[in-house]
Amino acid sequence: MTELPIFVKGRYGPRGVENMRRLFVALFWLFARRVGTGLENMPPGGVIMCPNHLSRFDPPLVFSFLANRKTTVFNADTYRSSRFFRFVMESTDVIWVNRGNIGPSVIKAAVKTLKEGAILGVAPEGTRSKTGALQTGKTGAVFMAYASGAPIVPVAVTNTDRLVPSIKKLRRITLTATYGKPMYFKMAGRERPTSAQLEADTTEVMCRLAAMLPARYRGVYAEYPRTLELVAQNGEPATTATLVE
Repeated sequence: MTELPIFVKGRYGPRGVENMRRLFVALFWLFARRVGTGLENMPPGGVIMCPNHLSRFDPPLVFSFLANRKTTVFNADTYRSSRFFRFVMESTDVIWVNRGNIGPSVIKAAVKTLKEGAILGVAPEGTRSKTGALQTGKTGAVFMAYASGAPIVPVAVTNTDRLVPSIKKLRRITLTATYGKPMYFKMAGRERPTSAQLEADTTEVMCRLAAMLPARYRGVYAEYPRTLELVAQNGEPATTATLVE
């Protein structure tokens, strides 16, 4: 049996990817209001974007604000069996991941694409949340940040879990994507981060993400002292009701 490649080069060039982004913008406009804030925090070059994961609409929403940026999708290989999702994912560069076995070849492909200047989207929870609130973060994104030198940008997404019900009720809700400040992770010399360090850094990423989200989305990080400290410093995030496009 032929082993399927982990990294697949997208069928579209930069112009085609940009046209696809514009298509997503148009489709979202038909059904919802779209608000993106903090885009000035996106540094040039390779970036690991870490959004909370509410629905299948999260990646296209986050992508829809990133005009003319090279992107690579980090996606579960279970979607390979779906012709539709495989076609969409492989329109741009994609790294197919076995959720239960993220091996060295996956990390190598991710580091390569980051060093080539791509934005790599990685859901730090590893999968969609069934409750809509944050689950415990995995250490993979932070490990890739150490290995590549690329920063992590937490992205707070709201209301994508409510999009389908709102469409059925013929209501246009507001979908938001808030891009946080970049986080850099480096070790002195040739040292490698320990498991404890990776866990601590992942908790910091998740607490920053939790603090950017309205309270109902904070999940297991809602009462973390670090989350409460960040909320106290920055104030409560604006609710979706107060945001306008």
